[in-house]
Amino acid sequence: AGRAKRPRAAGRQLEAGMRGILITCNMNERKCVGEAYSLLGEYGDLLYGPEQFSDHEERLSGSDREEDEDDVEAALKKEVGQIRASTEQKLRRFQSVESGANNVVFIRTQGIEPENLVHHILKDMHTTKKKKTRVILRMLPISGTCKAFMEDMKKYTETFFEPWFKAPNKGTFQIVYKARNNSHMSREEVIKELAGIVGSLNPENKVDLNNPQYTIVVEIIKTVCCLSVVRDYVLFRKYNLQEVVKSNKEDAQQNPSSVTEEQNSEAAKAETEEERNSSKEVKEENK
Repeated sequence: AGRAKRPRAAGRQLEAGMRGILITCNMNERKCVGEAYSLLGEYGDLLYGPEQFSDHEERLSGSDREEDEDDVEAALKKEVGQIRASTEQKLRRFQSVESGANNVVFIRTQGIEPENLVHHILKDMHTTKKKKTRVILRMLPISGTCKAFMEDMKKYTETFFEPWFKAPNKGTFQIVYKARNNSHMSREEVIKELAGIVGSLNPENKVDLNNPQYTIVVEIIKTVCCLSVVRDYVLFRKYNLQEVVKSNKEDAQQNPSSVTEEQNSEAAKAETEEERNSSKEVKEENK
């Protein structure tokens, strides 16, 4: 018998319109969420300062003590208000939501630029070679989401790609595609259509599969398409936190082509493992 599906509250599962960080892990999602909160909190405080919470919840608690005992309905209303206030506080910066796929965690972000935060984390770990996570594999910023249907994606990306690729902006690029628990999208069609949109924004945008300025990340989970445009995708080992802290015999500044080849080879190992897990998920989903 399959697992009974839990009822999901609105806003607690990945859906179109969200921004955040998609994180893959090795079998332990609960520990992955804990590591993610710790890592994102550490760097979030450094970049944006500590979160400032209101004292709304404390005021509510104080009023409870001051007032006489109310009837049950009034007490319930107060409790709901306290829960709502507490939830609003917790949603200020990072909040884990159901991703819709095994071994994948999605952290919704508010009030920050996920691509800047994740790039800063990878840059620091690449420089210091200090390992900070055990179960997190890849950490991908998601700057936008839409429904995972070709027409929706085409309409959405025509605007989404503008900051990087609309004239006078231009750059070399590649598109990386991954689908989980989704069988109706064609990888070849998606890449072809999105590359065409990038080209239409500025004909000077050129494909570079070895060491592009920008990597367009397309992550599809069920009926949601997650998108981002990231820098240093090859240098940072395809945004793999386990690989980026490994020492290279030759650093990127000394011999970029050599490092590119090595990084592509080593980072592919983690993606191969993800492919196996994804394949299992699709089979389970179709049972």
